[in-house]
Amino acid sequence: MQEQRIHQHFIDSADLAYQWAEVLAHPIAAATQALLACVTGGGKVLVCGDGASVALAQYGTALLVAGFQRPRPELPALALGCDATTWGALARQGDGSDALAAQVRALGGPGDVLLVLTAGGVAPGLRRAIEAAHERDMGVVALTGGANGLERLLRDTDVPVCVPGDSAAHAREAHLLTLHGLCNELDRQLLGDEESIA
Repeated sequence: MQEQRIHQHFIDSADLAYQWAEVLAHPIAAATQALLACVTGGGKVLVCGDGASVALAQYGTALLVAGFQRPRPELPALALGCDATTWGALARQGDGSDALAAQVRALGGPGDVLLVLTAGGVAPGLRRAIEAAHERDMGVVALTGGANGLERLLRDTDVPVCVPGDSAAHAREAHLLTLHGLCNELDRQLLGDEESIA
């Protein structure tokens, strides 16, 4: 019985991935173009998330810098909020919700992109980070889950990639697939259609 439930979990996840492909292919392609324009134009990608999405933000940053499935030149990307010393110093200056925005203001500039990951509601820290990115004339690519209201913070030139449904766990699964899709497409556009190393 337990093995059947585990088996069904994988089948359900595969069914969802198929549904997500239909909905997310266009926004992921738009997000790829935004990131490509950024890194080929001399910009950098600042990546942040909230809750468990912080781990995905770090993972996505690693993929951008170190590469996905084949060797390529490193891309300029930095995960925000991961340096405990900086985070602690910034948090001491207020209630902590401005710490990401402070890093965006310190490190971001025109031509850069803020890549935001959130599976649930919009934390005040992410809201302020997006506002800071707009103040610095940065683009925003937002990987979100469900109707969490983050889209209302975005400009017409920003790219929302919104996973349908209300499950945070499923949104994170989709965000992982999205990060892989983004990096695979970046590699293809930067390096050509050569076969990927499995």
